[in-house]
Amino acid sequence: MGKIVATDEFTRALAYANSALSLLKRGEVPPFPQFYELFYTYATGVNPSLNERINSILGDGVPRMEVVESLYNEFLKSEAIDERITSVSELMSKNIGSVHNAIHSASETAKTYSGSLKDANTALCGDMDATTLRTLTQQLLEKTANMQATNAKLEKSLDNAREDVEGLQKNLEEVQRQSMTDSLTKIYNRKFFDQHISKSMTDATETGTPLCLVMADIDHFKSFNDTFGHQTGDQVLRLVAMTMRSNTRGSDLACRYGGEEFVLILPDTSLNQAVMLSNKIRKAIQGKELLKRSTNEKLGRITSSFGVAIMRPGDTDVSLIERADAALYAAKRNGRNRVIAENDKIMQKSNAA
Repeated sequence: MGKIVATDEFTRALAYANSALSLLKRGEVPPFPQFYELFYTYATGVNPSLNERINSILGDGVPRMEVVESLYNEFLKSEAIDERITSVSELMSKNIGSVHNAIHSASETAKTYSGSLKDANTALCGDMDATTLRTLTQQLLEKTANMQATNAKLEKSLDNAREDVEGLQKNLEEVQRQSMTDSLTKIYNRKFFDQHISKSMTDATETGTPLCLVMADIDHFKSFNDTFGHQTGDQVLRLVAMTMRSNTRGSDLACRYGGEEFVLILPDTSLNQAVMLSNKIRKAIQGKELLKRSTNEKLGRITSSFGVAIMRPGDTDVSLIERADAALYAAKRNGRNRVIAENDKIMQKSNAA
């Protein structure tokens, strides 16, 4: 893994963060996680549509609170995946029907034209006066023009369909991305994790590099949620997700495992390096003071617990997850707000018991 966060990656991420905070400050927009995420995404340039919209707005000044909230809802807030899929399917069906009709029409015209050529060939083999020849020639010219018009119509229909299919492909890619993204925290979801953990383990085996799995859980989250409400609880989940994502490399995978649990897949990472990274994230989470949006009331700080496991020969995704999960629960049983690896003495005592 080398350094936990490479210098160039750190510098790049810091530049994105500074840019996001600068825009928030200029627009007098509260630095809530979702708004920070909006401008951080803008700074990275990964969403061209978002950047185009914000650039047009920046031409008239800095976007204010109501505009920023609207942009977040439009570009980052999860839409109903089923609705997107239905919309894409309907457009695809419409295009297939249109192309099918155009092809059918061209086929029928071609058959008629072929028949006309056959009849003309038969007629030309016999005796024919000048008037009959002119009539036959005129008929062939008309049918040829009709055939050309039909082919032109088919070509246009295919061109339109090609443009629509390109748009559909982008929509389908976006639907796929959204289906793999947790709607609340905007990091990968459990479905993505389930599909990629085995691949990550296979890649590590083939390359001969270590792979670590980190399970994390927000301490006393249910109590926090019950005390301050679900909206504040959602703010906490976003904060934890953002902290994980901003402290990991591009090759690392941060996922929401379910509820208040998160998981990190860390390729090319030793157990000690994974523990160091987990502690860095744990301290970063603990260092953030929470504010209630509606009143700016200080709600204190949250803590989190981490369990770390490293892939062993013969491991399956189930066995690796079980060891990381066991380490996580050992961390929670032993006071919370700590990182415990599977080789920790506490784990050895627990196994002996």
